[in-house]
Amino acid sequence: MTSISGLTSTSAGTTATSSTSGASSAGTTSTGTTGTSTGSAVLSSAGIGSGLDVDAIVTALVNAKKAGPAQQINARTTQLQSQEAGLTALGSALGSLRTALGKLASDTTYQTYTATLSDSTLGSTRTLPSARPGIYQISVDHLAAAQKRSSDAYPAGSTPGAGTLTISVGGKSVDIAVSATDSLSTIAAAINSASGNPGVQAAIVNGANGAQLLLSSTKTGVANAFSISASADSSAGLSALAAKLGTPGSSEASDASLSIDGIPVTSASNSVSGALDGVTLDLAATGSATLTVSQNTDAVKSAVSDFVSAYNSYAGTVATLSSYDDTTRTAGVLLGDSTLMAVQRQINGVLNSRVSGNSIGSLAALGITRNADGTLALDSDKLDAAIKSSPDAVQQLFAGSNGYATRLDSVLDDLNGSGGIIAQRTASIEQQLTKLGQASAALDARMSVYEAQLRQQYSALDTLMSSLTNTSNYLTGALKQLEATYTSKN
Repeated sequence: MTSISGLTSTSAGTTATSSTSGASSAGTTSTGTTGTSTGSAVLSSAGIGSGLDVDAIVTALVNAKKAGPAQQINARTTQLQSQEAGLTALGSALGSLRTALGKLASDTTYQTYTATLSDSTLGSTRTLPSARPGIYQISVDHLAAAQKRSSDAYPAGSTPGAGTLTISVGGKSVDIAVSATDSLSTIAAAINSASGNPGVQAAIVNGANGAQLLLSSTKTGVANAFSISASADSSAGLSALAAKLGTPGSSEASDASLSIDGIPVTSASNSVSGALDGVTLDLAATGSATLTVSQNTDAVKSAVSDFVSAYNSYAGTVATLSSYDDTTRTAGVLLGDSTLMAVQRQINGVLNSRVSGNSIGSLAALGITRNADGTLALDSDKLDAAIKSSPDAVQQLFAGSNGYATRLDSVLDDLNGSGGIIAQRTASIEQQLTKLGQASAALDARMSVYEAQLRQQYSALDTLMSSLTNTSNYLTGALKQLEATYTSKN
């Protein structure tokens, strides 16, 4: 130990010098005083025996030895954590960009249509992606209706008698067993709860002349009309009830009847679908109106606008991560980073290219241009004109096999997918952070051993210096006695 040897050598030198002549002793005293003055700056606190502050000395030496390696580990850890946070922010921006691209790559974005009737009282409309633009003349002659039949009025407490009622709709039927004590309400409840009910609903209407059983088809259209009959062994009253309910009245089943550009159309429902591709007419009244089917360009414009916004958000993230402030001399966490530069290079490579075979060909021709700061600007008027004049070309510019959205989505998958370069880089950083954590733990372990060694050595030195001090005190006392004896005799 250099420090200990130095201190021991100095003490030994001091002791040897003190045992020489008086002149030498005087010089030694001066030297010893200087040594004590120098040592007091380090050994300032009271120790166990010699005055050495062993704890302070050991702590200072351990901290001095640990400071350099610990600083390197901490600095590298902070750097890697900052890079990982930067990569996370970059990945989030790319994820938002990919979501926006998904809308541009989807066929449904371009296959959104609006159908309107010139007379809204005629009904409403719904469209599917299979609709096609066009103008049609609609004339509704008759609405679809459900069949309704009612019985004669029955006084309170009366019953129609026993037997079996058979209710049929199309090829389906159900038998309702009726007892002699069953009222109209009981019969209605049995019809409604029958497991094989083919599509008939029963209700009781309590009119001025008594209770009446009302049967209604649950669906409109002639195909959903019902018939009712009583079995041969039914009572006369039940047979009469069945005969009344089986007689046509004023509310019979009917199909909707209309024409589209003079072509006759019928429908069992007032929701007419299939007659005009991709358009459903929900009829509410008879009459005539003009039906206009047009492409809804709002969905396309919204998707393009969302893409530009997502790209600009990504560009802002990149600018922050790769920035440098000359005033504060502060750099972004990914300034000069190879992963960030690879991301920029591949994305710009797609956006700066052209789509071959497309009449529009480029983003600039569509109205999307690049600003000086790297963000994108959208010319809405130019976009509107392109959509109106060449809707299919706009779709192919993004969603075609060689379109921007298709190619950029593939690039983003390579960059930001589960096996992309960002994920690989992040995994590498995690591995490095794990190793730095292990290095920090190993450094702490080494410093613990080093501290124990120092404590043992300085404790031994403290004991030795205490012993030397005692010896010095003894010799000083002995010399004084000899001096006193010598003086008294002379």
